[in-house]
Amino acid sequence: MKQRSVPAKEIFDEWHKDPEYVREYNALDEEFALARALVSARARADLTQEQVASRMGTTQAVVARLESGRARPSTRTLERFARATGTRLRIRFETVQADA
Repeated sequence: MKQRSVPAKEIFDEWHKDPEYVREYNALDEEFALARALVSARARADLTQEQVASRMGTTQAVVARLESGRARPSTRTLERFARATGTRLRIRFETVQADA
């Protein structure tokens, strides 16, 4: 008997009915925001991970880890990444909105 394949969107929509899942999912947004910013900066510079790594004096594997969101890079590393991609690092604090 062949199992029916369930589209990822259906699973995602079902999980989003669970408030605990939504809370945990939203908590990850900040973690992945940095990864998205790194990938975006590299893409805008039209560089490969290897090219960025060479400019940073590191390896492609390090750049891949930075872009995966699994690493917690130092400010110094982020500054090196910014220079390598022709961008400027800016860090800011924003007011957190209280949950209603």
